[in-house]
Amino acid sequence: MNLMEKFGPLAAKESIRQFSQPRCYEFAGKEFNFVVDTGEETGHYQLRFIDKQQLEWSKEGSEPNTTAYECRKSDDDTYLLTYNYEGKEPRENHTWVIDMENELVTFLRCALGENPMWPLLVDSHFGFGFIQFEGKEHTDIRRHGFTNDVTGTAVRWTYGNSLATVHVYHDPHWYRIGYPVGENRSADGASGIRALMMEMPSSDEPCYYVKIKEGMYLVSCTEQNLEKLLGARFGFRSDTLCFLDNWKQLISVGRAFGTWTKEGEDKPLLMMIGKYGSQVEVEERFFTDPIPYLI
Repeated sequence: MNLMEKFGPLAAKESIRQFSQPRCYEFAGKEFNFVVDTGEETGHYQLRFIDKQQLEWSKEGSEPNTTAYECRKSDDDTYLLTYNYEGKEPRENHTWVIDMENELVTFLRCALGENPMWPLLVDSHFGFGFIQFEGKEHTDIRRHGFTNDVTGTAVRWTYGNSLATVHVYHDPHWYRIGYPVGENRSADGASGIRALMMEMPSSDEPCYYVKIKEGMYLVSCTEQNLEKLLGARFGFRSDTLCFLDNWKQLISVGRAFGTWTKEGEDKPLLMMIGKYGSQVEVEERFFTDPIPYLI
């Protein structure tokens, strides 16, 4: 029996979810107080993990909200936690990086409906803070924060046995899709998604880079230009993808949030992602070509 022939196509159907890390249940039954004192989303947040599937969260002064959650680990001490704001319309997603090593947190709030010109566009808002433990004062003034450390990097990320892409981090606020040296980039025979992307002026999309600690970065990109120029034709509508990249091991955990349009119907999207990285060589122009969406 050839197991690859039997199971390979089934695994490939998982797409970017195929290499997602196992779910993490370590927080079940625990409570946390997060103090976000830097950035847009400042405030005191309480998270109570009811069990392995649900948590209750609240911001000081607001009513608790109960919702399903997903949690993954990027190393022994760093967690990516994500959940939707249950019942809120337009939809909203909360994602936390919980850094137990340094007792710090990064909060990413992604919301639809903030741009009246593009109702499905996702906007991202960041806050940085610390974990408040009962009876213990947090005296460290350091926080996670935006960085340009990643600029100048190209990496091939593999999401599944038949799915990989090259990310080029060429600017502190943008990223683009690249191709290895010598690869034929013709649209002939390309997949539907790839052929559509080749209609774009470029693959550039806005991106945020946050340093969590040495060798660990949160990378959050949103397909805003694809939404504005291709819309429902592309299918994935302004999806925001955030990845907790572990460069010491070249592995990553992440989540996708946004809208998926199929046969004219808009469906909410929230899925977990896994990938691993490998070295790749790209042409220098992928680092130097201008961004056509900017003056």
